[in-house]
Amino acid sequence: MVRFVGVRCGRGQGRGEPVGVEGLRGARERRVRTGGVDLCVAELGDEGRPVVVLVHGYPDSKEVWAGVASRLADRFHVVLYDVRGHGRSTAPRPLRGGFTLEKLTDDFLAVADAVSPDRPVHLVGHDWGSVQGWEFATVARTEGRIASFTSMSGPSLDHFGHWIKRRATRPTPRRIAQLLGQGAKSWYVYLLHTPVLPELAWRGPLGSRWPKLLERVEGVPSGGYPTASLPRDAAHGAWLYRDNIRARLRRPRPDAYAHTPVQLITPTGDAFLSERLYDDLDTWAPRLTRRTLPAKHWIPRSRPDHLASWIAEFVSAQEGAASGVTAVAAPRRENAYTQRFAGQLVLVTGAASGIGRATALAFAGAGARVVVVDRDAEGAAGTAESALEAGAAEAWAETVDVADEQAMETLAEKVTAEYGVVDVLVNNAGVGLAGSFLDTDTEDWKQVLDVNLWGVIHGCRLFGRRMAERGQGGHIVNTASAAAFLPSRTLPAYSTSKAAVLMLSECLRAEMAGKGIGVSAICPGIVDTGITSTARFTGVDAVEQQRLRKRSARLYGLRNYRPEKVADAILRAVLTNRAVVPVTPEARVAYLLSRLAPGALRATARLKPPL
Repeated sequence: MVRFVGVRCGRGQGRGEPVGVEGLRGARERRVRTGGVDLCVAELGDEGRPVVVLVHGYPDSKEVWAGVASRLADRFHVVLYDVRGHGRSTAPRPLRGGFTLEKLTDDFLAVADAVSPDRPVHLVGHDWGSVQGWEFATVARTEGRIASFTSMSGPSLDHFGHWIKRRATRPTPRRIAQLLGQGAKSWYVYLLHTPVLPELAWRGPLGSRWPKLLERVEGVPSGGYPTASLPRDAAHGAWLYRDNIRARLRRPRPDAYAHTPVQLITPTGDAFLSERLYDDLDTWAPRLTRRTLPAKHWIPRSRPDHLASWIAEFVSAQEGAASGVTAVAAPRRENAYTQRFAGQLVLVTGAASGIGRATALAFAGAGARVVVVDRDAEGAAGTAESALEAGAAEAWAETVDVADEQAMETLAEKVTAEYGVVDVLVNNAGVGLAGSFLDTDTEDWKQVLDVNLWGVIHGCRLFGRRMAERGQGGHIVNTASAAAFLPSRTLPAYSTSKAAVLMLSECLRAEMAGKGIGVSAICPGIVDTGITSTARFTGVDAVEQQRLRKRSARLYGLRNYRPEKVADAILRAVLTNRAVVPVTPEARVAYLLSRLAPGALRATARLKPPL
């Protein structure tokens, strides 16, 4: 018998925390009674909108979803519940046999019937929440109650059982290596099957040290998580493993086919699960969308902004398809770029035009969330609009002068608070200046260095620090130039600024390597962008300045090397973590000569350019 009542959840045997932590503040609460247990359910958002049910893993409680839930609540009716025996839901008595997947399915259906009796719900699961979700999405009695399923860091036990049997019955060196690799990653599973010891460990030193361990190893922030009920939750949750693992791996269901669209999100740095577990998943889930994320296991805490974007996009697509709306975008073609950048937060400076605009649109085409930054407000807004049309999951325009340190600090705070920690930073903003050293005054030097060098320093310092503190890696791209290693008698200030950017990038790359953050210096040569129309020439009058600008623009136009090619080089540099990337043919030749025959470049630098 299932009953639900709209009262506040109790404190889970007196040892839980209030639901009002971090992103769950203001949540509506109710208890759902089923199968001899009371489940604590929290709800956010408008009840008239599509329902998204978030199911937590082990040894978590629903608060693990706080960051994701708060980001989804403005678009969906978000539902979270403490799995039986966790948080402020009560535990079955006796514990043995009380955590089977069959009983957990009963719990899910009770919650779904309580919050959405007339419409199917969109299911999202992490870790053991995903293990449960695979059960819910493949058993016949839930068919029609689930509109979509997003799985992360938790396989179907039935699929896992078949995966093991295929490799054990038809061994090859590769398959044996896969079995041994996953066996090593599953060390904790063996320990959780031992009697009494897991309970003693969690109620003792492990329970008290777990939050700090997660923060140090996984980069997981606290902010109300884990709750004070963790030791008890973890002790109860050991029965998830004991009641299900051996039985399902020995006798996996042959009919475990998903009856709903599935989105699989795989963190590539998961210490507990091999990516190879999902090699055959298309067989079991015909309507499958795959995503990969360069992160560790606890992505609901470390990457809530990223997950919320993907979940919202997937749920909206399924809702649109179900209602017959033809405006739903066609699935993006999967390639190396979409696998790497879809859903990631990318910030590009100087993105109103030229290389910056092309780079923002390239990341947008790979499904990234893009922050377009430029001091040209209208141009930035135009690029953000085009980014959405190109396929960006989300896009925003921000008007900032990168040379203004205070403005950049404000931008970094706003971006982090509203959009999340940046995954890829592209410091691209720059200005051009030509003229001899003796004709270049102090103000000229200051303008070039403020934008070309200090703008890069501000970006690296403010956004790079946040990447490092998050502990989940990232990438910084600094746009230098072939002028960084190609001396010229007419570009002393510009070349100096770009050489400094190149060396800064090399130094920063060495420092950030231990934090999993890559740094690349991009060195274009002659690229047809708008920089020639704004470049200044020292030591000449206004008429001559205009003539030189037109002359330069014409030469760059004749060269006809498009900024889109530089943008593609930037995406490839991030994908492969390259240190220095000369882009154009002349840049590659100059870079090679700077290493093999620097004297030849010095001799060339003495020649007066044909301007």
